[in-house]
Amino acid sequence: MEEPDLARLDWLCIAHSCGFVALQQARPDSWRHNAGMPASAVSAPSHLSHVLARSRAQIRRRAGLSQSLELAIWTNHDDEVHYRQQGHHTLSVYLAGGRGSQLKGDALARGEAGRFCVLPAEHESRWLVREPVQFLHLYVSDIAWADRVVRLLDAEPRSITLTPQIYSQDPIYAQWSQALWRLDWSEAHDIWQADFLSQQVLDRLVLQSAAPWQRHKLLKPLGGLSSTARRKVLDYVEAHLADSKALSLPALAQVVALSEYHFARMFHQSMGCTVHDWVMQRRLQQVCARLLGSAGGARGRTPQLAWLAAETGFANASHLLRSFRKHYGLTPTQLARCWRDA
Repeated sequence: MEEPDLARLDWLCIAHSCGFVALQQARPDSWRHNAGMPASAVSAPSHLSHVLARSRAQIRRRAGLSQSLELAIWTNHDDEVHYRQQGHHTLSVYLAGGRGSQLKGDALARGEAGRFCVLPAEHESRWLVREPVQFLHLYVSDIAWADRVVRLLDAEPRSITLTPQIYSQDPIYAQWSQALWRLDWSEAHDIWQADFLSQQVLDRLVLQSAAPWQRHKLLKPLGGLSSTARRKVLDYVEAHLADSKALSLPALAQVVALSEYHFARMFHQSMGCTVHDWVMQRRLQQVCARLLGSAGGARGRTPQLAWLAAETGFANASHLLRSFRKHYGLTPTQLARCWRDA
């Protein structure tokens, strides 16, 4: 049987402007964003973070995501680090630098920007860092891995194991890391986008670890949502536009009793767009309706952007303004003024 091309798995569209997943629980700002702090000054939740905290590494950014995933961006230089029995799986992607880094004992194993490493929970290795390097880590707990294997492959978690990879290349992981690097992790909406992209990357890790027949099974064409399921989802979205947590991918999939993977594909098949794009479209239309309603009279007053953002599910007024201008080419105030002057 021909090996399936993982690039065909259309659930991962890093280049697309998708990316809406709400955090399952609120994180304090100090957890979401700690720029430039010494690693030892931050209470790190992961064993690998503890290892790096005892080294010369500095943590630049960190974020807790849904489904027990964690992100961190680190910098390091002139160091030697020993990874051992970290207690969780790690996907590491070099963001900048790396040519001065190598796996100790293997002179040919040298890094560079865009290359990635997969370090299973039981992995042990020593690393030499001779030049400045910046890298992104995705930490995946055993529970998160087992849950994804069961829901994605309907398989026994112990039967799907990660294989260590050192300085490999995959354009999807490189694009994912650069996308996360460009996001502002102190902004709630950007964290939702980072969460969405990272959940898809975890899907990719699981699929790459699966047997070829399991991947072929998932590649079978899917139809769209049934008319009943489609209406149920759309009604649910309309009723929860102001509640971002209620519109996370897991929450929406649960409405129609599907896995996130299958729901995302079937929704796109039915609606011709991603879940995130549909939610954004409906929110912007709600903003327009409120603006034009308030401008109906000659003395109509434009609502405050902060109020509009809260009423329609945007993270804040700035997020609403950016999204509105991007889609319509003018600000909400300009739209209301044009309507009043018409």
